[in-house]
Amino acid sequence: MTDLLSGQLSRHRRYLALWLPWLPTDRLHRIKRRSGEPAEKPLIVLARVKSALRIAHADRKAHALGLSPGLTLADARARVPDLDLADEDAAADAALLDHIADWCDRYTPLVGMDGDDGIMLDITGCTHLFGGEAALNADLVTRLMRMGFSVRSAIAGTPDCARAVARYGEGGVVAAGCEAARVAPLPVAALGVSGDTVTALARAGLRRIKDLANRPRAPLAARFGQDLLDRLSRTLGEIDHPLSPRRPLPELAAERRFAEPIGRAEDMIAALGELAQNLAECLEARGHGGRRFEASFFRTDGAVRRIAVLAGKPLRDAKTLAKLFDEKLDALADPVDPGFGFDMIRLDALASEAAHHVQTGLDGKENETEEIAELIDRLGARFGAASIRRFVPQDSHIPERAALSVAAISDKAGSGAWAQREEGSPPMRPLRLFDPPEAVDETLSEVPDGPPIRFRWRRVVREVARAEGPERIAPEWWKRDDKSLTRDYFRVEDREGHRYWLYREGMYGQDAPRWFMHGLFA
Repeated sequence: MTDLLSGQLSRHRRYLALWLPWLPTDRLHRIKRRSGEPAEKPLIVLARVKSALRIAHADRKAHALGLSPGLTLADARARVPDLDLADEDAAADAALLDHIADWCDRYTPLVGMDGDDGIMLDITGCTHLFGGEAALNADLVTRLMRMGFSVRSAIAGTPDCARAVARYGEGGVVAAGCEAARVAPLPVAALGVSGDTVTALARAGLRRIKDLANRPRAPLAARFGQDLLDRLSRTLGEIDHPLSPRRPLPELAAERRFAEPIGRAEDMIAALGELAQNLAECLEARGHGGRRFEASFFRTDGAVRRIAVLAGKPLRDAKTLAKLFDEKLDALADPVDPGFGFDMIRLDALASEAAHHVQTGLDGKENETEEIAELIDRLGARFGAASIRRFVPQDSHIPERAALSVAAISDKAGSGAWAQREEGSPPMRPLRLFDPPEAVDETLSEVPDGPPIRFRWRRVVREVARAEGPERIAPEWWKRDDKSLTRDYFRVEDREGHRYWLYREGMYGQDAPRWFMHGLFA
C-alpha cells in the first residue's frame, strides 16, 4: 500500500522529542562491537581543558562508578584504575547525530536538531501511518535501541514540553491538554534555562515548574527576565514554538514500506514507478507539475540514500518521472548500496508549478517542444543538469558577449534577442566561437581596411580564396572597463574550402592593427 502525505499542516501540532544521552560513548561502543572488541571496561571520553585532561563523556558503567564529566583523568584513575580511554571527537558525534536525524525522516519530513544530543520531530498528521502516537514512539525507540543507542523520547503538543518530559520526566505520550500537569513536578532546569538562572530560582525557593506556574507572571519577569516566562509558557503547552526543519518540506510525498526489505534494482524501479503514479495523480488533481523530485531509500541498518532529479517544465507524467530516476540510478558513479535491504522508499515533490494542458497542433510543433524538454531532462538525469547547456541572447553587439551559456533546464531568459536572417542565406556568425580569440600571425591584407589575402594560424599558412566584409564592430564605450579597440570582421574561405571568421583589431594610421581568429563556419 502507498501512503500519501501532503504539505498541508494541521493547526494542532504534535512533537516528538528524542534524547540520546550517551551518544558519544554509544558511537564508540558500536565501533567496538563491529570490530569484535569486547567492551568490558568502563569507557570515558577525554578532552583537554586548560592543559588538563578531563572527562567529557562517560558511559553507563563509568557513571555508575562515580565518574562524571569534568573530572580529571588523574582523579578518575584514582577511583577506577582499569578504564577504557578515548579522545573526544565532536565532529564524529555531530555526524552521527545528523545520520540519525536523516534516518528519522522515515517518520516525518519535519525533523530538526535539538542541541548536540537531541532531535525534534513534528509528527503532526503522520501518526496514523504507524497505528497512533504510542505505536510510532515505540517503533522509533525500538529500532534505535537495536542499532545500539540509548534513547529517551516523549510526545507532546509543544517542542519544549516534549523535551522536558523526555529529558527530565519519564517520557512517553503527553495527551493534548495535559502538558501542565505532566511538567509540574519537573525541576526548573527542564525549562532549558541557564545554570545561573536555575541557581537564582533555587535561592528564591523556586525549584520545580509548579512553583513558577503558581506565581504571578509579572514579578517573575521583572526579576528573572521575559525569556524565563516564554520558556515556561511553551513548556506548559500554552504557546507553540515552531520547529525549524533541517531539510525543506516537500509539497507532496508518496512512500512505500516493505514487510520484507528489497535490494534488487528492478524492485527499486518498480516501487518508484508506483510512487510516481501516486504523485502524478496528486499533481494532476492540483493542476500542477513537479519541477524537482527526490527519492529517499531507507536501509534497514539506518543508512539513507537520496537521489534527486530536475524537470525543465512542470512534470506530472508517471512514466516519464520513473524513466528519469531509472536514468539517474543507472548513471550514478556511486551506486545505491542496498546493504541488507531497503524497508522504505519515499518519493517527494520538492517544488511544483501550475501546469496547463497543451492543445497539439496539426504541425506537431507542441509535440516537438515536449520531446526536446523530455530529452533535456533525461540527459540532465544521466550527466547532471549543469552539464546540459543552452545559450540565451544578451544585449551586446560584442560577439563573445552576445550570448550566455546557462543550464538547459533553467528558465533564465536573455536580455537581448537573436539576430534574424533570411531563410537560405549564409549564417552571419560561425557555429564555433573561440573564447578568447586566437592570435593570427604573418597576415597579409589590403590597406587600409581590406580583407586578409594570406595568414598563418596554428603554424599553418592559409591562402584566402574568397572573403566578405568588413563588418565593423565598435567597442562599448559606455562601459568604463571596456579597453578594446574597433574590430573589422571578415568571413573568409581558404583554397581548401575551410571557412573562418577573422577580425582586425585597431585601425591603420591610429593603432597597430592585430589579427585574430574568432570562429569557424561549418
